Amino acid sequence: MKELIQKKHDILRTIVDEISLEIVGKKEEIRLILMAFFAQGHVLIEDLPGLGKTSLAKAIAKVVHLDFNRIQGSTDLLPSDIIGVNIYNPSKSNFEFHQGPIFTQILLFDEMNRTPPKTQSALLQVMAENQVTIDQDTYNVKNPFFVIGTQNPVSSDGTYRLPDSQLDRFSVRLSLGYPQKEQEKSIILGKLNKYAYNKISLDEILEIQNLVDKIHIESSIVDYVLDIVEITRKDNSLNHGISVRGSIEIVKLAKVRAIFENRDFVIPEDIKILAPNVFAHRILSLKLVDRLAQENYIRSVLEQVIIPT
Repeated sequence: MKELIQKKHDILRTIVDEISLEIVGKKEEIRLILMAFFAQGHVLIEDLPGLGKTSLAKAIAKVVHLDFNRIQGSTDLLPSDIIGVNIYNPSKSNFEFHQGPIFTQILLFDEMNRTPPKTQSALLQVMAENQVTIDQDTYNVKNPFFVIGTQNPVSSDGTYRLPDSQLDRFSVRLSLGYPQKEQEKSIILGKLNKYAYNKISLDEILEIQNLVDKIHIESSIVDYVLDIVEITRKDNSLNHGISVRGSIEIVKLAKVRAIFENRDFVIPEDIKILAPNVFAHRILSLKLVDRLAQENYIRSVLEQVIIPT
């Protein structure tokens, strides 16, 4: 097992290093996004326009050699523009299904919160089940299937709040933020390194995803997770606490993080580090008006819970 973990750890390190050649100074953010990918989850990136969200998504798709599609969120975007539509073919006297951009392996949905809630809901089934239902017919998407959603901060003009059901589908939420001065200078001058394009096969990707279930987690660490979520569920200042899906997602992500750290077991530190990015977008309160306030609330909850030894 240790040799297998070492091999997969080396592959993951290679992927991170490859992407970091173009997306400079964001290695921890890249690691977190890849953790969600290998945990078979999805990622929501909240940032102002022009901070490299699209470039990062494209870089990930190139390095892991997977199909990539992009959807630009707008107020007039329809659900059929995302999942596809049945069109009547008069020559055959039947309806033919024309696939939408969702039928890919890595989907970038840019500025999701510029689309109305009805359009956003087109992703609910596929993000949970890897399939879509149209006119009573069900179609499977490709495997692996990974959504990178981006949204502008809630204070931005022309945005809709993502529904709780949509937010809960995302394994993690994060922000890239501004690059450091020297890093931005390299970007402006075009002095970025190019990919080596080391071949990472689809079989290797699936092997890592399947390996996650074999990573050991102690019962005491699961109790640690449940103690954290229980506090949020009993907090009357919140409209609602963390969902069951949130508990499941952080355990899966912690197992992937263990592989990133060359371990075949989860430690409490994995949970503590991941919690703000996994839990913050799953709580709702009028007092927690933005991402930073929500993440700070989760950090305060962590201080109330005894870390298992």
